[in-house]
Amino acid sequence: IPSVSNIVPESCLLIVVGLLVGGLIKGVGQKPPILKSDIFFLFLLPPIILDAGYFLPLRQFTENLGTILIFAVVGTLWNAFFLGGLMYAVCQLGGPGLNHISLLANLLFGSIISAVDPVAVLAVFEEIHINELLHILVFGESLLNDAVTVVLYHLFEEFANFEQVTIIDIILGFLSFFVVSLGGVFVGVIYGVIAAFTSRFTSHIRVIEPLFVFLYSYMAYLSAELFHLSGIMALIASGVVMRPYVEANISHKSHTTIKYFLKMWSSVSETLIFIFLGVSTVAGHHYWNWTFVISTLLFCLIARVLGVLVLTWFINKFRIVKLTPKDQFIIAYGGLRGAIAFSLCYLLDYKHFGMRDMFLTAIITVIFFTVFVQGMTIRPLVDLLAVKKKQETKRSINEEIHTQFLDHLLTGIEDICGHYGHHHWKDKLNRFNKKYVKKCLIAGERSKEPQLIAFYHKMEMKQAIELVESGGIGKIPSAVSTVSIQNINPKTLPVERILPALSKDKEEEIRKILRNNLQKTRQRLRSYNRHTLVADPYEEAWNQMLLRRQKARQLEQKMNNYLTVPAHKLDSPTMSRARIGSDPLAYEPKADSENLPIITIDPASPQSPESVDLMNEEPKGCGGLPPSPEEDEEGLVMRVKEPSSPGTDDVFTPGTGDSPSNQRMLRCLSDPGPRPEPEEGEPFIPKGQ
Repeated sequence: IPSVSNIVPESCLLIVVGLLVGGLIKGVGQKPPILKSDIFFLFLLPPIILDAGYFLPLRQFTENLGTILIFAVVGTLWNAFFLGGLMYAVCQLGGPGLNHISLLANLLFGSIISAVDPVAVLAVFEEIHINELLHILVFGESLLNDAVTVVLYHLFEEFANFEQVTIIDIILGFLSFFVVSLGGVFVGVIYGVIAAFTSRFTSHIRVIEPLFVFLYSYMAYLSAELFHLSGIMALIASGVVMRPYVEANISHKSHTTIKYFLKMWSSVSETLIFIFLGVSTVAGHHYWNWTFVISTLLFCLIARVLGVLVLTWFINKFRIVKLTPKDQFIIAYGGLRGAIAFSLCYLLDYKHFGMRDMFLTAIITVIFFTVFVQGMTIRPLVDLLAVKKKQETKRSINEEIHTQFLDHLLTGIEDICGHYGHHHWKDKLNRFNKKYVKKCLIAGERSKEPQLIAFYHKMEMKQAIELVESGGIGKIPSAVSTVSIQNINPKTLPVERILPALSKDKEEEIRKILRNNLQKTRQRLRSYNRHTLVADPYEEAWNQMLLRRQKARQLEQKMNNYLTVPAHKLDSPTMSRARIGSDPLAYEPKADSENLPIITIDPASPQSPESVDLMNEEPKGCGGLPPSPEEDEEGLVMRVKEPSSPGTDDVFTPGTGDSPSNQRMLRCLSDPGPRPEPEEGEPFIPKGQ
């Protein structure tokens, strides 16, 4: 009934089914079965965690790892101690039925109820299709807070047996957190590497390939639980480590088997967990205390909201993509509790914790409230707040190329800045992986295959399978490459991997271009470091050339400043002759004007202003020195041009002003420059006394 499942999450419906089944069993006089903790932790929980870890979106997870760890570790610790402390205060004030509960018992209860449950989060968040960032933040927190929960649970359980807790016990308990979390990751990595190495030799027995994935993952979980380490961390680590190498070694059929068997197994476990929660609610022994139950529910919500607000305020100081108030609301609202808290409480010993039934009742109430109320209202709230949904897009070669390009670019920028961010360490890890790890764990030529080519093969295989499933085998478009055609017909598959139907030279050329431009950028530039810069042999020559250009530019600027005649309105030849004829004394040479440029004008011939010649052009300004103030005030001296002797040609006979340097000076004089305009009433050419 899709209309019901759109309103009520599947987990809520399963709990209702469990309640009905438990009531039916009890109604016929039988005792309903109770979800035992051993069954839950050994058989029902591992498939869900393995499915989540094996198909974990690694890129989003690593990019937000700091935020996830802060929420998972600091947030869970805050919830546990805040809730435990307040519940102890409630117990002291709550009357005779509660004041016998000790502080340690309340802290243990707080550590059980504070952790966000991965099963409940998966069940609700996958239905509302929230965006990748919020999904990985809440789901990553629910996975990684297992280490904190396990440490606090065992710690307070042990402290309850002690007569006196010393400072050394508290310090050892703090150190045990690192042992439990890092020990679980270490166990998972070891089993992941063993699984990847084993899959290298399974090419002749493809049938049992999926078995190794399940076997080694389960062994990692059991080994971690054996030493009281975090089994969930071990499962996640083993799944993340083994997946890229196992998928490169196993066949496509084995990959499909692993994918669907994990999905089916986790779905069955999830269904059984929620049904058993409902059945156990009917069958279990309960002790209802209004004060304790309502206080627990209220303080759970307050602690979650306060923790998210304070931690997000701190995290946003360091994040590039800030978490908005809408995101904070969804993170706080998505802190669902589930069967892990129920099973941990069920494990408590009656000898040391006589109030176990009251704890169970409070925990079931919180689980039901978070799963039913928050789980049912989160979808309408996401729509109401217009929170970004997940975009279902198919990855393309173009996107893969640009993603790799941006990764290399950001790594290079971090290298140049000397800032070792996560791109730098990610690149170091990738290079180590390609150089050493892949050769040991991946069989054949696939260990040397570039990431882009491998992604291309995966895309082609997916396209071919979609074509076969859609029944479009007879309508294959021309754009489909020969790889898809070959993969559609499995009978023609040889033992080795099928490559595009290109000539060997062409194929090698394509690989070389892609490899050089997309894979080995850092190797080509690895000598460039801000600490060890290699000397450039052409650097000195470039510097000399730049200095020469700068000097030439300065010289030209000085010449423009000192030798440019200000722009003025040119007179007609008739007016020029009339001015010179009316006052010839103004243009007579002065006694101290040997070094001034002398312009001669023939007053008799109506020549254009372009016929003005420069006779003496050695002003002091041309040598790069500014003229003296006296010369600057006197201006230019003009002389009447002497008539040429008979038999000489005015045009073709070179005069004293026809040398190249004189022509350059003439260009300087004819160019109006930045010299200020003469003031009103000041003569353009001062008269001689």
